[in-house]
Amino acid sequence: MFNRLRSDGISWIILIGTLLILLEVSFYDGGVLVFLFIAAFAIYFGRKKLHKKSGKILFWFGVISLGINIFNTVAFKFLLFAILIFIIMRFADSKKHPKYIAPNIKETFTQSQEPLVMKKAALQNEWFGTKRTPEDVFEWNDINIQGIIGDSVIDMGNTVLPKGTSVVSVRNILGNVEILVPYDVEVSIHHSVLAGSIEIFERVEPKAINQSLYYQTPGYETAGQRVKIVTSLWIGDLEVKRI
Repeated sequence: MFNRLRSDGISWIILIGTLLILLEVSFYDGGVLVFLFIAAFAIYFGRKKLHKKSGKILFWFGVISLGINIFNTVAFKFLLFAILIFIIMRFADSKKHPKYIAPNIKETFTQSQEPLVMKKAALQNEWFGTKRTPEDVFEWNDINIQGIIGDSVIDMGNTVLPKGTSVVSVRNILGNVEILVPYDVEVSIHHSVLAGSIEIFERVEPKAINQSLYYQTPGYETAGQRVKIVTSLWIGDLEVKRI
């Protein structure tokens, strides 16, 4: 688990660093691309030979070189300046509108508490990595997940959907979403994306840029068994297929 978290953290740092450098190249000097290629070359071949000492040296040389280039970019300095301004503004606002803490007085009620049943969700939130429903048969509960980087695969063929409306909600920053729906179930899909492609059954949108789209099968409103899908992605593809 520790090695996975460390690997995901390094990948996330590399992604942010690459975006900042590309922003620097777009608005300022393109010479930084040379250092970017050198760092990328070192990281790529270093990871392939990470089991060797030379591979580890090459890999960390690339990571450190990428970090140095990030710290020297105007984009990174602007980001630090923006964070500093934000902290100052929040501090000034807290002085203007201080929070007052009032004592919490608990009243005693004679009525008994309403019983609650906690059920285990098929999927859990994960910052990084692929989220996938179990390959074995599992009990269906509405799915509501979110993450930062990684794909999501939801297969409804290994469960029994109840009567009425079942809900699937997926929010992610970077990654693809694949949802497999049985043939005899009606579907509505509300998808929001900044950049990506959409494939829903036979309909394909190869380039969806900053769009919020809604799809619905003809018999959805009157169906006794239906699935409501709500997805939100910054960058990624959505694919909904029948099984």
